[in-house]
Amino acid sequence: MRRAIIIVLDSVGVGAASDLLPGDNPLANTLFHVLQVTEVGLPNLQRLGLGNILPLPTVPPTDHPMAAWGRMAPRSCGKDTTSGHWELAGLVLDKPLPTYPQGFPGSLIEEFSTTSGRAVLGNKAASGTDIISELGEEHMRTGALIVYTSADSVFQIAAHESIVPLAELYAICKQARSLLTGEHGVGRVIARPFLGQHGSFYRTGNRRDYSLLPPPGGLLAQALKHKLPVASVGKIIDIFAAQDISVSFAAHNNRESHTALIQALTEVEEGLVFANFVDFDMLYGHRNDTLGYGQALADFDTGLPEIIAQLHEDDLLLITADHGNDPTMPGTDHDRENVPILVYGSRISPIEIGLRSSFADAGATVADWLKIGKLPAGESFLRRISNDKQ
Repeated sequence: MRRAIIIVLDSVGVGAASDLLPGDNPLANTLFHVLQVTEVGLPNLQRLGLGNILPLPTVPPTDHPMAAWGRMAPRSCGKDTTSGHWELAGLVLDKPLPTYPQGFPGSLIEEFSTTSGRAVLGNKAASGTDIISELGEEHMRTGALIVYTSADSVFQIAAHESIVPLAELYAICKQARSLLTGEHGVGRVIARPFLGQHGSFYRTGNRRDYSLLPPPGGLLAQALKHKLPVASVGKIIDIFAAQDISVSFAAHNNRESHTALIQALTEVEEGLVFANFVDFDMLYGHRNDTLGYGQALADFDTGLPEIIAQLHEDDLLLITADHGNDPTMPGTDHDRENVPILVYGSRISPIEIGLRSSFADAGATVADWLKIGKLPAGESFLRRISNDKQ
């Protein structure tokens, strides 16, 4: 029984892509800069071959890596969670999802306000922590919803849990999702509940994402079509709008993702296990917290042997990312970066795979491993790295 495990280290990019657009940062290199500032060592990732991918300040290359190693370039028109994960699953977006750097159209906000039954505050691009600090008190006084966006294709709704109960907030997000289609089909509607008082507001762990439906025929759909289970860990279920997932293991932070992934590897004997470790991006990249980012990398590295210990002879493990978010750079938005890829398994030769032309090559390789046919995009490199002569 074959099994493939994809671990996405959310935002751990390894240098600017070659096809940057105006406004993209050519100096971004999330992993390099975090290690340069924090001087964190990652011995377990080093043994796999992380330091062989690119020169890193504290993770030197090894003469005998355990995994195949390389980089992948983004091909989709985007640098966000949705486009990154979908591309990893073989679904490349030829057109960018809509973004609203000047806020959403007044007619759309008016329709949303009518549907939700609440007035709207904000309607601008902003940091989530900044906007609840700015507007949280007025929200608590009036009950109006705080609506904001970022450089990504997102419609975010912040509300204090004592003013807008979670059930109501989630229902409002579902209503917004039904409105945001067609030309306004943003990648995600995000519930952003918070607590606290003026001067000390804080976001809770009750965030929920309501994603646009993914295009048909990707890795998850193909696995299910071939009657293989598809297990999601963490926010994967939100990113794929709960489509083509047979079992979900909930997790809201890296620690919970580690625990949930171990549980998934114990319970799911074949098929696909797709996991996201969200803290790198959510807690540290978006908040320019370089020290926190480095510690999160160290914590993941510490837990890696426990993950590897759960692998079977017929398992394929891929460790990669979905975009960049360099916390050492000005601003708090994502960066369009290449991503690392490490491929480990008892049937895998530890060789260099170079720079692949698309994240979709990862999905195509997994599909090849699981023997479920071709995906809409991506070229498998399994034959190159496999030492299986059967």
